[in-house]
Amino acid sequence: MKKIKKEFSTQDWIPIEQILKNGIIKTKNKYVKILKVTPINYNLKSDLEKQAILNSYKIFLKTCNFDIQILIQSSKENLEKNILNVQKNIQKKENKYLKKLSEDYIEYINKINSNKKSSSKNFYLIISKKISKEQEFNESFDMIKSDLKEKYFKIKECLSRCGNSVYEINTKEEILKIINSFFNTRKELNLRK
Repeated sequence: MKKIKKEFSTQDWIPIEQILKNGIIKTKNKYVKILKVTPINYNLKSDLEKQAILNSYKIFLKTCNFDIQILIQSSKENLEKNILNVQKNIQKKENKYLKKLSEDYIEYINKINSNKKSSSKNFYLIISKKISKEQEFNESFDMIKSDLKEKYFKIKECLSRCGNSVYEINTKEEILKIINSFFNTRKELNLRK
């Protein structure tokens, strides 16, 4: 007799049970919150500014005495629309110098695209509140929400000293979009073409 292999769905191995109010995700043993970070361009800063940023980051690491997971999502950009826009504008230009500059720009974009160096990055921080089954009955959702909010404000304050912006992901749609993009990166890339 041939054994039938059980196929597992994504839901079987992702521990997400429910997405609750205010963008809080309930998993099997903890509550999770996703924060999006818009970073500064460190390379454009002066040496003095870089030193101040590093000192602020050290304070961030010392201050946040709780678990943080850092996720960086990189995705290849399709620059075809940019190229088409520049090509349309070339036809309108009468100045030979501007036409040549535009053609050189298109060549540069094509080179970046072919070398696969055109990408965008999204930065996320994951904070959580671990709970046991006993705690879940004793601790109210307001207390859990308050704990995650306190962690968020601590992170936001520390990282804003470094020049970064930190945002809460609050809607179910945003959370699903982020989770989907991590599990369907190949599909996302195909949609952008």
